[in-house]
Amino acid sequence: MLRRLSEGIPVCVTVTLVDGLVLARSAFHHSVNYRSVVILGTAKLVDDPAEKMEALRLFTEHIMKGRWDEIRWPTEQELKGTIVLALQLEEVSAKVRVGGPVDDEEDYSLPVWAGVLPLALTTSAPVPDERLKEGTPVPKYISNYSR
Repeated sequence: MLRRLSEGIPVCVTVTLVDGLVLARSAFHHSVNYRSVVILGTAKLVDDPAEKMEALRLFTEHIMKGRWDEIRWPTEQELKGTIVLALQLEEVSAKVRVGGPVDDEEDYSLPVWAGVLPLALTTSAPVPDERLKEGTPVPKYISNYSR
């Protein structure tokens, strides 16, 4: 798929985060609270080694700030085996749904629980690798991680 995308074809990328289940009094009015983005653009292969390395650094730092300075950077062979694409944003659409259920007026008198069950992504305690050297401390950027 990445090889095909690197040929400069139009692409659509969609990301959705579900924030809650919206439970109504009728099946028809159930919904979800969400945040969604749709991106339309044309993918371009990043083949300059320095630009490719910088893209990987930025990606790594976005996921876990401070990590790039501690890890072994990709080797030339690893870079050759990795496809990095840049996506020029040609059209972007964002949608958000928040709030509780909206039932038909006559359904509000039904003795059925209605409301929102919030959903959240949370971190848990770090789980060390089985082969981690004994005494290796958990970095502060992991133990204090937040988004």
